[in-house]
Amino acid sequence: MSTSEYKRIVLKLSGEALSGKNGNGIDPAFIKSVAEQVKAVHDLGVEIAIVVGGGNLWRGKVGSEVGMDRANADYMGMLATVMNSLALQDSLENLGVQTRVQTSIEMRQVAEPYIRRKAMRHLEKKRVVIFAGGTGNPYFSTDTTAALRAAEIEADVILMAKNNVDGVYSDDPKINEDAYKYQELSFIQVLNEGLGVMDSTASSLCMDNDIALIVFSIMEEGNIKRVVTGEEIGTIIRRKSE
Repeated sequence: MSTSEYKRIVLKLSGEALSGKNGNGIDPAFIKSVAEQVKAVHDLGVEIAIVVGGGNLWRGKVGSEVGMDRANADYMGMLATVMNSLALQDSLENLGVQTRVQTSIEMRQVAEPYIRRKAMRHLEKKRVVIFAGGTGNPYFSTDTTAALRAAEIEADVILMAKNNVDGVYSDDPKINEDAYKYQELSFIQVLNEGLGVMDSTASSLCMDNDIALIVFSIMEEGNIKRVVTGEEIGTIIRRKSE
């Protein structure tokens, strides 16, 4: 039987990952597929927290570029992450996985407010916890949320699931056929080379708190479990590359 390399993980899902091949909106069939992958990892006894983006429904940066107030545009993006989180919660609970959504902006009718100690207690009870609403502050991405929550709950690793790439490349592989895939990187390399894995705030948080990051594709069924059980797929980023 497979065993996990990690006790507690943060899974970072982009909003686009929940839109499947559509590129926008919510694809219920694809969310079900993601939920089944999460359940397979949960069945190994891993404590799972999830941070979901909202880019499939709304991007604050895009709103600000067309003249919206940046803070308002970002708050709309936070609400989009709540919608995605509720959809994922529904799929997980349909599979029998107890799940709690915690939001950084209070909306008690639909989710719990984020409380660190309560989140950790849920994880200890083997409930999946979904962190919605970003950090609760404009100007911060959900990548930063993933790094912040991982540090707060003392997670072993962040798994960054991508829907359009299977790791970190030297350049955009869709444009540059000479782009090569990194097997391992340090956060300093990511920052110095501007590789665009995650924003600089999130990278610095991971580096300062010595939290490893694994970037991989969510599009292949079973990849979350493969990463958790130690298969070398995607790209691993550490404070110092080995």
